[in-house]
Amino acid sequence: PKTDFPMKASLTTREPEMLKRWEAAGLYHQIQKAREGAELFVLHDGPPFANGDVHMGTALNKILKDLVVKSKTMAGFRAPYLPGWDCHGLPIEYKVVKESRGLSPLEVRKRSEAFARKFIDIQREQFKRLGVFGEWENPYLTLNPRYEAEILRAFAIFVEKGLVYESLKPVFWSSGAQTALAEAEVEYQDREDTTVYVKFPIVSGELADKASIAIWTTTPWTLPANLAIAVHPKELYVMREFRKEGVSEMLVLAASLVEAFCAATGFEPTGEPLSSFPGTQLEGVTAQHPFLPRTAIVTA
Repeated sequence: PKTDFPMKASLTTREPEMLKRWEAAGLYHQIQKAREGAELFVLHDGPPFANGDVHMGTALNKILKDLVVKSKTMAGFRAPYLPGWDCHGLPIEYKVVKESRGLSPLEVRKRSEAFARKFIDIQREQFKRLGVFGEWENPYLTLNPRYEAEILRAFAIFVEKGLVYESLKPVFWSSGAQTALAEAEVEYQDREDTTVYVKFPIVSGELADKASIAIWTTTPWTLPANLAIAVHPKELYVMREFRKEGVSEMLVLAASLVEAFCAATGFEPTGEPLSSFPGTQLEGVTAQHPFLPRTAIVTA
């Protein structure tokens, strides 16, 4: 038998031809017209940042949403898809400022808009190349004045209903960019840093005035605000004497961490532990703050 079905898929050449055909025929709009009057299904798409080329994360996100929309269309729904872009925020401004230092705030905003519009066009073509259907000629953009006005109107409604209030809250802060950061903008990296061991003399319970609880922290600057000491309820703790250069300390710490404590501090254990107990036994014990006139409570 003879067939014109090709032996090779040749997707790199056939896919663009297929997409061009679909776009020329207005396939997406034909589908919407065919579903007029059908039950409506709308996927509210959280937009990508317009700050670079599409990467694996944004591609996967868009493809999965496209699968949902197309499957709903095939199930008989009218499922229009309105794409959009987040054009505000630190990622865009950071790239603009990084390329051109010393700009005025107005110039930063102008260049940020130009930067965002550039990558909106780039990402739009990349999403279309992935075969994602949608109203690409009419996306929503957070930089459009109409969109910004709607945000203000919605915020005003929240204020009128008493849903907006002013309070204090710890937030992530970028010392380099001098701005608050969203949790998604925080990146962590492993590093070696200075840590400290601090003793809190026990002032209540059976161990009062007999020993101190040894704590370890990577953030010693938080000690002035310290109000509690955390212990693991199922961990075994010991009270043991330690010596270093003629100095003797009676400390309570986790039995499994004695070796690490000695290696880090130079203290050596003297004899056997005087007592051992689970972390739950320390629950509710109070200890004197090392340099402030207040106590900290032990919590398991």
